[in-house]
Amino acid sequence: MRHHIWDEQTRRKWNALVKKLAREYRNTAVKLGGVLIKVGQFLSTRADFMPDAFIQELAGLVDRVPPSSFSYAKSLMEKEWGGDINDHLLELNEEPVASASIGQVYKATLKNGKEVAVKVQRYRVRDIFHMDFKALKLVFWMIKLFTSFGKKADLNSLYRELIVVMDRELDFEQELAYGNYFKERFKTNEAIYIPGYIESLCTKEVLVMEWMDGAKITDLSYMNKHNIDIQQTAKTLFNFYLDQFLNDGNFHADPHAGNILIQSDGTIVIIDFGMIGEVKKQDTHYFKQFIQGLIMDDYDKVVQTLDDMNFVLPNADRTKLKKMIKQTIEMYQNGSFIHMNTHTMETIKEDIRLFVKDQPIQLSADYAYLGRAISIVFGLLVSLYPDVDIEKWAKPKVKQWIGGKSFTDSIYVQVAKDSAKPILSFPKAMLKWLENGEKDREWEKEKQQNKLMHHFYILVELFSFSLMVGGIYSGLYVDKVIGYLLTGVFSITLVILLIKHFRMIRSRK
Repeated sequence: MRHHIWDEQTRRKWNALVKKLAREYRNTAVKLGGVLIKVGQFLSTRADFMPDAFIQELAGLVDRVPPSSFSYAKSLMEKEWGGDINDHLLELNEEPVASASIGQVYKATLKNGKEVAVKVQRYRVRDIFHMDFKALKLVFWMIKLFTSFGKKADLNSLYRELIVVMDRELDFEQELAYGNYFKERFKTNEAIYIPGYIESLCTKEVLVMEWMDGAKITDLSYMNKHNIDIQQTAKTLFNFYLDQFLNDGNFHADPHAGNILIQSDGTIVIIDFGMIGEVKKQDTHYFKQFIQGLIMDDYDKVVQTLDDMNFVLPNADRTKLKKMIKQTIEMYQNGSFIHMNTHTMETIKEDIRLFVKDQPIQLSADYAYLGRAISIVFGLLVSLYPDVDIEKWAKPKVKQWIGGKSFTDSIYVQVAKDSAKPILSFPKAMLKWLENGEKDREWEKEKQQNKLMHHFYILVELFSFSLMVGGIYSGLYVDKVIGYLLTGVFSITLVILLIKHFRMIRSRK
C-alpha cells in the first residue's frame, strides 16, 4: 500500500524484508528442528515461486540440530534389537558424531571388532513430523485462499510431493534399500565406495553401517597432505553424479560436503541415503526430446516437452514462453562454457529464476531436488577445482548418452519429416483454411452475441440492485410492509440474474 512505484529503492527494501523473514525462519528452524528444516531446504530449491533473496538466505540451511539424550538412543537400540546392546556391541561412544532433525549417529564397535556407525531416530520424531505435516497443510490452505500465488500454483500436488519426499526419510528400511541400490549400481566403480550395512541390526528406526574414515571432500589440505590428485577427484565426482542425473534410476539428492568423504588413498565415499530422488525412464526421453528441440531450433517441441513434463501450468502464455526460451538459448549460444566459474553459475541461475518467475511454471518435487542436487554438485566442483572444464568433461558423456551417431541420424530424419510435412499436408490444410473462414465468421458472430448478453445482464443486475436498495430505504423511512416486499422481490430477482449470468459465463469458457 505504501510503495506504489517499484523503483530500485523499493526493490532494495523488499529484498531486505525478504532476507529478514528468511533469517527468522532459518533461526526458528534450527531451534525447533523437525519438518521446519526440511521445508526450508525444500523451499531453497524452489526458484519457480520463492524470491531469490529468500533462497539465498536459506541455501546454507544445514540439517544439524542439538543431540537428544544418549539414554533414549540406547533404549531405542535395545527395543529394536530385542535385548541388551552389549549382546551386539563391544563398545559404543556416548557422544554422537552427527545430529540431524531425524536421526543422530554414534560410533560403535561390533563384537567381532568391526567399527560401525549406528544411526538412531530421534525421540518421537514420527509424531513431531506428522503433527508438523498437519500444520503445514493449514499453511498451504491459507496460501491457496489468500495469496495470488495460491491461485496460480497447484498447491495440492506441491503439498503431496513435499510430504512424500520427507516421509521417505523417516523409514530407515527404505534408506537401507537405497544404500544397497547404490552399492550394487556402482560396484564396478573402483574410485567410488558405498559403505555396506549390517542388515541383521537394521530396523525401521536404527541403521548400522560400516564406519568410514576420511575427510570432507572439500578439505584441500587433507588431499594435499596425502598427495591426492584434486583434478582427478573432481572429474571422478563429476562423472559419478552425471551418470545419476542423465540416466533413469535413483540419484543421491543431498550431495553436500558432509555426505561425501575423501579417504587417504583418494577413494571417494558416499554416505547418507536418506534423501533420494528419481529420474524415471520417461524423464530421460523428455530430456533427449528437449535437447533435440534445442538443436533443431524447434521451440514448439521444447515447449511441448515442458508441457508433457508438467512444468507448465494451464494458464501459461506458451507463445511468450517459447520466445523467452529462444532468447535465452541464443544469448548463451554466443558465450562459452569452457571456464565455468561461480559468477557464470550465478548468472545462469539468476536468468533461470527470472524466466521461471515470469511464467506459471511449477516443478515437481523430484525435478526440484534434481535441480538442487545439480546446483550443489557444481558448487562442490568449483570449490574443489576452480579450473573445472564442464564442457570438456561433459561432451563425451552427453554424446554417448544421447546415442552418438544414431541420435544425429534421428535428427536428420526428423528434419526431413518436418520439411516434408507442409507439402504432404497441403490439401488438408487448404480444406481446413476454406472451412475455417466460415467457422471464424460464426465464432465472431457468437462472440458478439455473448458480449451483448453479458452487458445486458450487468445492466439489469445494476437496475435490480438499485431497486433493492430503494426498497430497503422505503422500509426504513416510508412504509415497512411495502419496503420489505420490494426488497424481497428485487433481492430474489438479483440472485436469479446473478445465477443465470454466472452459468452463461461458465458455459462460454
